[in-house]
Amino acid sequence: MPKPVTLITGASSGLGAEFARQCARRGDEILLVARRQDRLEKLAAELGGKAHVLVADLATTGASARLLSEIERRGFSVEILINNAGFGLAGTFAELPLERQSEMIDLNIKALTELTHLVLPGMIARRSGGILNIASTGAFQAGPGFGVYFATKAYVLSFTEALHQELKGSGVRVSALCPGPTRTEFGAVAGARGERFDRLAAGAGGVVSAGLKGLEANRAVAIPGLTNKISAQSNRFLPRALVRRIVAALKL
Repeated sequence: MPKPVTLITGASSGLGAEFARQCARRGDEILLVARRQDRLEKLAAELGGKAHVLVADLATTGASARLLSEIERRGFSVEILINNAGFGLAGTFAELPLERQSEMIDLNIKALTELTHLVLPGMIARRSGGILNIASTGAFQAGPGFGVYFATKAYVLSFTEALHQELKGSGVRVSALCPGPTRTEFGAVAGARGERFDRLAAGAGGVVSAGLKGLEANRAVAIPGLTNKISAQSNRFLPRALVRRIVAALKL
């Protein structure tokens, strides 16, 4: 029989590495997926014999299907999928390179959707499993200065909520984790402006713990931290035009 595993994408750093550590502590067999082999191997060595490395660039065409084929070839079946791979870009839409923004869409949206579709049939057949998609508090509003990134996370949130409802009673749990700024490499990669971002940022450990608890409880949406919960609900209490101006004024 295939061995059940927890598949973590974007596992080479940040939230992905912390997901790996927390899942390892609870005894999961783990597949670590990212582009940077050296980092994955270092993390796998830290976690011990139950962590396995798979190098893949999920933003490329056909990468998700090739990854699942390799997983099956190795005798594994995905019991938990943590769709963590993704990145953001700070700057105006017109000024940021189109190629890089398209790559962000391919990774944040396309790869996540493809992987989810590929693992779901097995989960449904077994009537067990879980999918945790990493969204953002940015999913709840427009993001001037982060326009495409916020839009990708709005897709992730909407898609995950729909999937959660569709799979009610199937035995498959589906949850979206919506963190705010978090102390990982995200800010540096995105080009966020340092000091203000760091002041708002939470630790990765608490964010990951909230996500795993949310999936275990099969909550459609998990938002760690009171400030983030308030931020996510701001559109319910404030005009959208005002929220847009507030986000733009933050200049993260």
